Amino acid sequence: MTVDLIRAYNCATYCIGHLYVDGKYVCDTIEDTDRGLDKNMPLAELQKRKVKSQTAIPTGTYKVTLGIVSPKFSLKPYYMKFCGGRVPRLLDVPAYEGILIHIGRTERNSAGCLIVGYNTIKGQVTNSQQAYEKLYNIMRGAKGNIYINITRKKV
Repeated sequence: MTVDLIRAYNCATYCIGHLYVDGKYVCDTIEDTDRGLDKNMPLAELQKRKVKSQTAIPTGTYKVTLGIVSPKFSLKPYYMKFCGGRVPRLLDVPAYEGILIHIGRTERNSAGCLIVGYNTIKGQVTNSQQAYEKLYNIMRGAKGNIYINITRKKV
C-alpha cells in the first residue's frame, strides 16, 4: 500500500498537506513547518537545519508499521480502546525518532509527527479522530507493506 502526503501550504509555523491512499483522497494533515529537508541530505545537514519539535520530517519515502505499541499513546484510553496503542509509526526517518501519525488540531500537537484531520479552519485540522479512524482502518486492511511518500506540491 502506498500513502502519499503532498505538502500543499507551508507557513511560518505549520504545514498543511493532503493525504491519499492508492491515489484516493483520505484526509488532510498538519505538521510543523517544512524547512526544505529531504531524506537524501547528509545527516549533518539535516541536523543543522532542523529545529527540534518545530520542523516537519524530511521529504522521502518511509515504511510505516502498525506493530509497535506507543509508550506515550498507550497511556491514553482512546488509543488503547481503538488500536491497542499501536499508532502508525514511520521507520528510519533520518535525524528523527518516534514519528507517528495521530490525532491533534495544530502543529503544537505534532513535535514532528503527522496530525490527520480536515483543514476546514486556517492553521488547524478538525475532525481528527474521524480522519484517524478512516486512515487507520484502511492501513489495517493493507496486504503487505505500507509506505508513505512525502512530497511538496509542485508550483
